[in-house]
Amino acid sequence: MKYQMPQLPYAPDALAPKMSEETISYHYGKHLQTYVDNLNKLIDGTVYQEMPIEQIIREASGPVFNNAAQVWNHTFFFETLTPKSLPMSAHLTSLIQKYFGSVEAFQKQLFDAATRLFGSGWVWLCLTDRCELTLRSESNAGNPLRDGFTPLLTIDVWEHAYYIDYRNRRAEYIQAVWDLIDWKKVEDRMERSSCNIYI
Repeated sequence: MKYQMPQLPYAPDALAPKMSEETISYHYGKHLQTYVDNLNKLIDGTVYQEMPIEQIIREASGPVFNNAAQVWNHTFFFETLTPKSLPMSAHLTSLIQKYFGSVEAFQKQLFDAATRLFGSGWVWLCLTDRCELTLRSESNAGNPLRDGFTPLLTIDVWEHAYYIDYRNRRAEYIQAVWDLIDWKKVEDRMERSSCNIYI
């Protein structure tokens, strides 16, 4: 199987000014493209060639894992964003309150995790294998699928995600991502999971 670049669900300039067209050009158009190209080269003629990418992430190590996870992570991240972010639904708000105390407390915990993650990596909102909401910080290409968790949203905190627009001001970038999150997409992912979460 040859992996292809995912299609963005919005125009390259649609997230501006919070995320510029130049950032999308480099982050999506160059960084993600490189991971896709590298993955295809690495798996050619190997046992991973016909595997779904989620299985590669769970089973591979080294460069194969790194590139497969970065393809999946970036695709997931870009698909989480929208130029027309709407408030959380009442149902999702209730779940966030149940597990984090309030939406404001959740936002603070998410921001703190993303700001404090040393170096490069990702911060994830996930469903655990016990169907509970939790935050996970992962370095480099880390992905919670490896621990049986279901990702719901992520923030990319590699410098290439924000350096064009925000230079070293990671906190401002994190706020911008928050403002671009498609909460309907987050809730749809929750509903497609194997979990039945009750308030």
